[in-house]
This record gives sequence, structure tokens and C-alpha cells, in this order.
Amino acid sequence: MSEVKDKASLAKSVSRKMASLTTTQKNEALIKMADALVADSIAIMEANAIDLQRGRDNGTSPSLLDRLALNEKRIEAIADGLREVAELPDPVGHMIEDTERPNGLHIRKWTVPIGVIGMIYEARPNVTVDAAGLCLKTGNSVVLRGGSAALESNRRIVQTMQAALAHTSMPPEALQLIVTSDRSSVDEMLTLNGILDVIIPRGGRSLIQNVIKNATVPVIETGEGICHTYIDKEAIPEQATSIAINAKVQRPSVCNSMETLLVHQDYAERELPALAERFCELDVELRGCPASLQLVPWMKEADEEDWGTEYNDLILSVKVVSGLDEALAHIETYGTLHSECIVTENAGLAARFLQEVDAAAVYHNASIRFTDGFEFGYGAEIGISTQKLHARGPMGLPALTSTKYTIVGNGQVRG
Repeated sequence: MSEVKDKASLAKSVSRKMASLTTTQKNEALIKMADALVADSIAIMEANAIDLQRGRDNGTSPSLLDRLALNEKRIEAIADGLREVAELPDPVGHMIEDTERPNGLHIRKWTVPIGVIGMIYEARPNVTVDAAGLCLKTGNSVVLRGGSAALESNRRIVQTMQAALAHTSMPPEALQLIVTSDRSSVDEMLTLNGILDVIIPRGGRSLIQNVIKNATVPVIETGEGICHTYIDKEAIPEQATSIAINAKVQRPSVCNSMETLLVHQDYAERELPALAERFCELDVELRGCPASLQLVPWMKEADEEDWGTEYNDLILSVKVVSGLDEALAHIETYGTLHSECIVTENAGLAARFLQEVDAAAVYHNASIRFTDGFEFGYGAEIGISTQKLHARGPMGLPALTSTKYTIVGNGQVRG
């Protein structure tokens, strides 16, 4: 049996026990895992150093190395994320419908674990802990397949958490990591029907599209983030500048950072040169449309590919538009249904934007960087769903549950 099928089968073998754990038992397991990560931080950082050196040797970009890097502060924050998940309400075991039919059947609908979740993701080792915490809190077993860039970090992190689980009521087999870095391990996971109940991909376009196109196991699609901020002519300049800079610069390597700035032509004539200078001071490379270049000649010229590129870096496309309708059309053409923002004092335009933009999260006068499970109050997130079935937006604990009906009768048969 292959590593993938063997470990997925182990996770499956304890899924019934996982579904029967109490909230207290699950929370105790998460706390044990959090404490173990902090206690083992030196070994985790040593493993992470191997990944970082390999990344530097392979020419990995500074932004991706930043996503990969772990230190004591980040490990403590990751552990705190587990503790926060432990404090959140358990979404499993809630009765959400209670009906008595005319024939006397008593029908109840309950929230239950999904079962066995497969998680395929790229270079961020914190995702390993976030995914494990959310899945285990909701009574699911989980099979993790991280990117090869974080292999040593992930291996040590999972070993640490499994060792902690051995001292709890939760079976360590519920947490599995695929360490085979060959692409075939991903392909095998995609077809483990009957063992995996759902697969969640988290990463760039090529990873997500590969999973969507080739999986026979059901998939929850998470989002590539080509996210926009539209500054209307009635925006307050200080506010617009603060929101736009935060959306691009605060952490450019993540999916909820801004990749394209849309600017009303009247606002651009007044404010774009000064705004561009602020971005320049922060080392952001600007790539603009012809109208942008007329106002800021030192920008690079944007081409068609730029509008559809998720840079994950200090690069920003800039387009001057005639108004809301052109902004909406651009977002519809190039957006990825993730996060979009309008900055304006015009309540009518803001209402149209919030109503008409098709995205998981739509903002008025706030940075799109808030599209995040912690910021939404869900604890750590397993991803940001850009699809429309089952879950959409930041996926916290409730998104990792399904439902089950229980029907109690007293001898009824159907005629």
C-alpha cells in the first residue's frame, strides 16, 4: 500500500472515534498540542532552518521565504491560535431542526463532522497547525499534504502534535502528514473516494486548478486572490491612502492583499501622483494603464497579463477608470471572487458596489486585509472559499461540519 493510501486509511479508521469525542476531550487535545509546539520550538526552528536554506539555494523570493520562516514569536502565535480554537464554541452536535410529522415521525437535524478531510497546500507551515486544529476541533480526521518547500518544518510540527495527542483521548492517527514530495502523492489523494470525504486545496492558481480538474473526491475551492480596491472620486484622500497602502503593503504575500488599484479619473487627477509617491517610498513597483502613466510617467506600463496576475509581492497594477460601472466591469473580468473594496463617501455608490460585486467578501471603506478567519472571529481558518456551495469566505469551524437526520418513530411504515 502507498504512503498516501496507508495514512489516509489510518485517518479513516479512527473517524468514528473522532465523531464521538466530547468538546472537553477535543479542547484538551488542542491545548496539549499548543503546549507541545512551544516546548519543542527549538527543534521546530532547526527543521525550519533546513527548509529556509534550501529555499535560498533554489532562488525562492524573499516574500515566499517570509511566509515560510518560523521563529519563537511565530511559533507562540501559532500555538495561541490552537488555544483560541479550543476556546471557541464547538459546532458539532447542535440540533438545528426539530420537526414532528403528522404521522408521528420525530425528525431532527444535527451538525456532525464531515469525516476525513484531505488538505493540500503550499509553503506556509502555520497552515499545518491551523488545519489540524480546525479539523480536530470539529471531530474530523485530517490528512495533510504540504508543499516540499516546508517539508522539514511540517514533518517536525506534525511529529510534535502527534506525540502530544498520545497523551489525550484523541487518537494520534487522526492527524496524518504525507511526506512524499512527489507530485504523484497529490494525484493519488485526489482519487481516494471512500476514504477521503472532501479535499481542500490552499495555494496558488496552478495547485488549485489541478485539484479542481483532476479530483474525483469532492473539493472545496479556496481562492487565488486577485483583489481590487476602487477609490471613487468622493473618497476622503487620507482614508483612501491608508486603506490602499495597508491592502498592498501590510503583508503582500497573502491571498487577501490588493493586486490592482482602480482609481476614478477625477480622483486620479487630484491625488494619484501623491499616492504613487507613497507607494514608491514603500518599495512598491507600480504598473499602470496609459491614463495612469500620463499622471505618473515613471510607472512601468501594465500589459494585459498584469490585470490577471496574483503577484504576492510588492508589485501593484494601477488603472484609471471613468466611474463605478467601469470599475465593476474590470472586477468582473479579472477578479477571482475573493475580496473587493470601494472607498467612497457616496452611500448610494457604496450600496451598489456591495450589492453588485460577486465576491466572498466585499468592503466599503476598510482594507481587504481583514478577510481572515481570526479577524472575522472564527479563530484560525482552513482557507478562504471562493465557491458558492457549502462554504464561502473565511472557513472556520462551522464550515467543517455536515448534517445528519435522526428519525424516531413508533412503528410507522410507508404506504
